[in-house]
Amino acid sequence: MTAPDTDLTARLAFLTEADRLKLVDRASRITNNTRCENSAEHSWHLALYALVLGDLAGPGVSTDRVIRMMLLHDLVEIDAGDVPIHSAAGQAHASEATKAAELAGAERIFGLLPPAKAAELRALWDEFEEGETPDARFARALDRVQPVMLNLINDGGTWNDFEVTREQLETRVGAKVMRGAPALWMHLKGAIDAWFSRNRP
Repeated sequence: MTAPDTDLTARLAFLTEADRLKLVDRASRITNNTRCENSAEHSWHLALYALVLGDLAGPGVSTDRVIRMMLLHDLVEIDAGDVPIHSAAGQAHASEATKAAELAGAERIFGLLPPAKAAELRALWDEFEEGETPDARFARALDRVQPVMLNLINDGGTWNDFEVTREQLETRVGAKVMRGAPALWMHLKGAIDAWFSRNRP
């Protein structure tokens, strides 16, 4: 009888656990406005964003690495849940409590993997969270843009739910996008300004 491959068993256990990301609902609604997207759908969509919009990244950005970050960046929400950027007047998303919950999630979830693979993937997650490398800045810019697109399609979406002002959007979202994908934010500004002019005169 062949001994079980513990390395492969661990990797499959991680992949099974990752399926639980499909159970985490986000605030953003899908394009037909019938339901909220889940975090797994969000992560897939962002990987596609990176693939399609990679030419808008700055010099030295690796689209392949950004795609990997996008696939991993929200796995911690299996434990921590999704915290909308505009919730609690914008204070909850980057709070110490949220950071602690996500860090604990990272320890547990990446810890399911064999040590070498765990270190490799955890390093990408940490890089995204720190947001200082060119790859991470571009990845974080895309992470802010995708909900903007859904909100524009859904006549404001979560901007209505959280009573977001144009200034708040600029501070919480625009400034982050400008760090990693300024051409993308400048392209969207016309549509954003037009929506706020109609709805927040």
